[in-house]
Amino acid sequence: MTPDARMAAIKFCTRCGGAMEYREAFGAVRPVCPACGHVHFIDPKVAVCVLVERDGQVLMVRRRSDPERGKWSFPAGFVDAGEAPARAAEREALEETGLRVRVTTLLDVIAKSEAVETADILIVYRAEADDGAPAPGDDADEARYFPCDELPHELAFASTQIVIKRWVRGVTG
Repeated sequence: MTPDARMAAIKFCTRCGGAMEYREAFGAVRPVCPACGHVHFIDPKVAVCVLVERDGQVLMVRRRSDPERGKWSFPAGFVDAGEAPARAAEREALEETGLRVRVTTLLDVIAKSEAVETADILIVYRAEADDGAPAPGDDADEARYFPCDELPHELAFASTQIVIKRWVRGVTG
């Protein structure tokens, strides 16, 4: 859902239940309640992506669900309200691959205007995984490591391609 569509969906005030109006507030047109004065801000959707390396290979998952069903990406998902983004990345990796990971570094922050499809902001982390074998879970039907010269051709999302390019550059110099 686009920010404009999310804003249009705000019909009633979350504080008093009054009908919202759309007018200038804090430098933009926003939903404003004429009854209580509450201004509703549309918060950005934030997602995380985790790049896990082992022995020169990268962990990827094949998506079981839409969008991009059957295509490969990195373990990723939305950050829950109140959740630290790095913990969200570790949680998503566990849910999608069965592996416990530890975030080590921030790799990138990609804005929607650069190729983030389902979120407004994508935070990309590097992580180390435990020694177990990946097992698909949650919305993945396969999870495995790939060497940089044998990556799958069916990639989900333009953001996956951006992250792969950065990783391959780092691995091959």
